[in-house]
Parts: sequence; C-alpha cells; structure tokens
Amino acid sequence: MSTTTTPLTVAISERLERHRQALLALSADLHADPEVAFAEHRSAARVADLLREEGFSTTVGCYGLPTAIEAVYGTGSFRVVICAEYDALPEIGHACGHNIIAASAVGAALSLAAVAADLDLTVVLLGTPAEEEGGGKVLMLEAGAFAAADIALMAHPTPGVDLDCSGTSSQGCDRFRVKFRGKASHAAAAPADGVNALNAATVAQVAIGLLRQQLPDGVRINALVPAGGSAINVIPDYAELLLEVRALDADVQHDTKTRVLLACEGSALATGCSWSWDQDSPAYLPVRQHKELLGLWNRNLAATGRTLVRPPGGGGGSTDMGNVSHALPAIHPVIAVLGATAAPHTAGFAAETQGPAADAAVLDAALALAWTAADAASDPALRASLQEARKAPQA
Repeated sequence: MSTTTTPLTVAISERLERHRQALLALSADLHADPEVAFAEHRSAARVADLLREEGFSTTVGCYGLPTAIEAVYGTGSFRVVICAEYDALPEIGHACGHNIIAASAVGAALSLAAVAADLDLTVVLLGTPAEEEGGGKVLMLEAGAFAAADIALMAHPTPGVDLDCSGTSSQGCDRFRVKFRGKASHAAAAPADGVNALNAATVAQVAIGLLRQQLPDGVRINALVPAGGSAINVIPDYAELLLEVRALDADVQHDTKTRVLLACEGSALATGCSWSWDQDSPAYLPVRQHKELLGLWNRNLAATGRTLVRPPGGGGGSTDMGNVSHALPAIHPVIAVLGATAAPHTAGFAAETQGPAADAAVLDAALALAWTAADAASDPALRASLQEARKAPQA
C-alpha cells in the first residue's frame, strides 16, 4: 500500500489489480516477439490495442514515426506523460528489459485513468520507439510530443540481487562519424603518390588516446574504424571513424566532443587528408532527475515493500529520456528485477526479463509511477511549481 492510504491510492491499486493479467501477458508477448529500433510494428500494436480497449484515444504512427504511440485519457489541466519503450536489441532481444518498461508504463497509465477526473488530469502514454539506437524521444521532443506535458515519467529495469536503488543518473551519449579522404596509389610501386586516409584515422585515435589524460573522471570516448581500405597493396583514399562521447554532465559532453573533433582535424592536417563529420544519431543528454518527483517515487516504491539503497555512483548507460528531462520535469529511476545477476545488454539478462521477478517489477513500477503522478497532482504547491518549471526555459 501507499505510505498514505486514501481513496485515490486505493482506486489506483484496484485498477492495476484489475489489469494484472493483461499487463503480464503484454510483457510476455513483447519478450517473445522482439523487434528492433524503428521496426516495432507488432509491439506498438499490442501496446495500443490494450490502451484503446480501456477508453484511451489512441494513435499509432505519430510525430513522424510509424511506430510511435500517443494514447490520451481525460482533459484535465495537469498533463502527465508516461513513456513506454518497446524496442529490442538485435540478436539478443529484450536484454534491456523494454518489455518491462512498456508493460509498467501501460499499467501506470491505466491506473491513473481511474483518478483522472478526481485529480483534473490528462493522462498520456507516449510510445517512444528506438531508444536503443535512433533517439525516438529526441525526435518526438523536436516534433512537439512533449510540448504540453507538465511531467514525464518512466522506470527502467536493472539487475538487483535483493535491493532497489533510490535514484540513478545516466551518462549522455553523442555518436558521430568522421570521414577522411586522401588519394589512392599502389602501396609498393608508387607509395609517395598516395595520401593515406587510414593514417589520418590512426593518428586521430592516438591523439584521442592522449586526450583522455586531460579529461574529467567519468568521461568515456569509444572509437571504431568501420572503413579503412580494402586491399593491403592499395593506399586507402577513404577511412571512417565512428566515435561516441559519454559524460554525466551535458557541458562536459559538449566540450569533449569539440576536443575530439579538433584532434580529428589535426590528424587530417598532419597526413594531408581532407575531413568531414556527420551526426550518426541524435545525441542523448544525461538524465536530470527532478528532485521532488524522485522523492515521491522513492517513497512510493518503498511502499510496495521494496528495500531501497543509495546508488553506488554515476550511471553507466545512456538514454534519450535525458533529453526529455532537460525540457520538462521528469524522472527515469530504475526498478530491480530481484535476483537477476546478469548485466544488461547480455543474453543472460534477456532471459531474466521474463518470469516471476520481471512480473513483479512490472506491477511494482506501474504502481509507484501512478502513485507518484497522483501525489504530484494532489499537492497544490508542487503541482504549481511543476507547471511553472515546464514553462520556464531549461538551463
């Protein structure tokens, strides 16, 4: 039960219990039929059908994305957005537990609908494609999906032997592709006539490696060479570097990217190549957890019977929910799949995101999310401050 039992919290709990089997079936069906980023057609249909059956005005294919969902219930003055993710990873399926995210989000939205009139709410479930790769929330944010939202909530599963974290952060992630162009030549007969694009990519990696010593703790730079020649006896005239920069601070992330690009520019100059760069996918910003909303979540998650501990340090993953959290009050806490020991993005964790512990995560997350939104809407001062924060420019 919630820390404070009221007719509203009871109504939320009873509505969730009514949908228990449907929600667990949704999680199981998504897990059994994984679809990757921007191709989540069957997954989106499953989510949308359940919401539509319960009176939500539901659209599949919105904000420029065929597998995005907008499902709306009520017409109140406080607009609560619950975000659902349902894309899977190639080959290993739901190894990040997005089936749990989707089912818990649907559960939270259906439960909140029970008190929408009492709390003057508009309840919105946004199905956000391509979190794993492609930045669906970034694209939907730019298209106006969150423009009228007062708050945005979701919860993400994580391994947990017997404890839940009381709040986490996540790194931002910026992926971009650097292209070097030189001049091909025979590597044995006329090497002096060539301009080696792979040399530029190699020098860039050395420069980036040396740069790491001057970066703040926690910054990550990863590099991959997807193109660098096709024959050993031909000096390559084209090479690519796929790069990503991760940091817990948005300004540090931006500054690090700038310094990496300068290293690439210098390597092109040193080797006589030309160079250019393109954004490989939308940049993810670090999550900015809203303090008061996170406090409500912690209280409500503990009220489900879970034991919370402080997180050990900074987050290691990245999410496009970070961009949403820089635009309006939002939270992206984690919920443990109790007993799970495998790391996310592994086949082991994919196996652990279905079963009794995963089902418990679905139901507890749904309840805590719904209670959190109801608590925020019920507190006149907090409700007003959240709406003011949404209107204010975000730093």
